[in-house]
Amino acid sequence: MEHRPILGITMGDPFGNGPEITVQALADPNIYERCRPLLVGDAASMAYALKVAKRVTGIELRLHPVQTVAEADFTYGVIDVLDLGLVPADRLPDSSDGEMPGPFGVGACPLGGEASFQYVKKVIELALSGQVDATVTNALSKEAINMAGHHFSGHTEIYAHYTQTDKYTMMLAHDGLRVVHVSTHVSLREACDRVKKERVLECIRIADAGCKALGIQHPKIGVAGLNPHCGENGMFGREEIEEIQPAINQALSEGIDIPEKKPTPPDTVFSKALGGWYDIVVVMYHDQGHIPLKVKGFVYNRKKKAWDAVAGVNVTLGLPIIRASVDHGTGFGHAGSGRANELSLKNALDYAIRLASAKSGL
Repeated sequence: MEHRPILGITMGDPFGNGPEITVQALADPNIYERCRPLLVGDAASMAYALKVAKRVTGIELRLHPVQTVAEADFTYGVIDVLDLGLVPADRLPDSSDGEMPGPFGVGACPLGGEASFQYVKKVIELALSGQVDATVTNALSKEAINMAGHHFSGHTEIYAHYTQTDKYTMMLAHDGLRVVHVSTHVSLREACDRVKKERVLECIRIADAGCKALGIQHPKIGVAGLNPHCGENGMFGREEIEEIQPAINQALSEGIDIPEKKPTPPDTVFSKALGGWYDIVVVMYHDQGHIPLKVKGFVYNRKKKAWDAVAGVNVTLGLPIIRASVDHGTGFGHAGSGRANELSLKNALDYAIRLASAKSGL
C-alpha cells in the first residue's frame, strides 16, 4: 500500500467546522484505501469532535496523537493527528452535553486565528520537505488570523508567501466545471484594474498546465470577458480589446487551445462550460467564478432547512507543492452541532489524491 500518497490535512479554525467535518470524512474507509491521511492540528479539539460525532451520528473512531509523520499508523478507524498543542482543553466544551462555552458560537477570535495559521504553516513545511505528498486545508477565518497578527487575505496568499511563489492562481472545481481567477480577494474596483494582458496570459497558461496535471491531455480553455457583452466593441469598456484579446492571441500562438479565440460573454461562458465546450474557464475576478460554482455545488433543502450538499474544491495552481481545500467557510454558528457537511472536504481529498498520483507517475 506504499503507493498511497500521504496527505497533510489542516484542521482549520479549531472553533469552526473543520474538526467535525474531518471526523465525518475520515469515517469513510475508501479514503484510507486511496491515501494516508495525517491531520495537522490539536488533539484536544479532535477529541471533542469525536465525541460530537459519536453523540450525533454514531461514528466511532479513535485518536492517535503523534509528533512526527513517521509515528502515524495510517489505519482506518484511527485518526492520526500531528498535535501542535495550541488549544487548551479548558477552552473547549464539556463533551457530551453539547454546550458551547468560550469561543464556540461566538465567531472569530485570536486563539482560533493563531492556531489555524500555525496548522497551515506546519503543513507547508511538511510538504516542502517531502514528508507529505499533498496538502488539504479546512476552512480558516481571515478575520481571526488577522486578529492574531498574521496579515494575509487567505490560504492562497499564505501558501504563496511560504513557498516563495509569484505566479499562482485559485482554481475552483465541481464535477466538470472548473474556473481560475485573474484576481480574488480584492475590491471589485481594484479587480477591474488588475485585468491586464500579462496577468490574463499568466492565468491562461496556469489553467492549461493545471488541467494537464489532472490528466486532461488537450485542455480546452474559455476566457470570460469582464464587461457586459464583452464590451460591445468598446461601448461598455475596452478591457476586452486592450488587455484580454492580446493575452488570448499570445496564448494561441503558444499552442494553447482557446476554441472561440476571443473572450466569451460572462453570462454565457458557464453554460458553455457545463455543456462541454471548455475544460476550464479563466474568470476576471472573485465573484465571477465563485457564484456559478456555488450555485452548482451548494444545494439547500427548503423542507429540511438544511444543506443537502456543500460541494466543490479550491486548488491553488502554480505552487511547488499540492494544495486543495474545502470551498466553504468556518461555519462558526453551527460549530459543535454535528450538522456540518463533509462533502467539500471529500472532494478536496479526491483532488489532492489525483494530483499527487499524477505528479508521482502512478
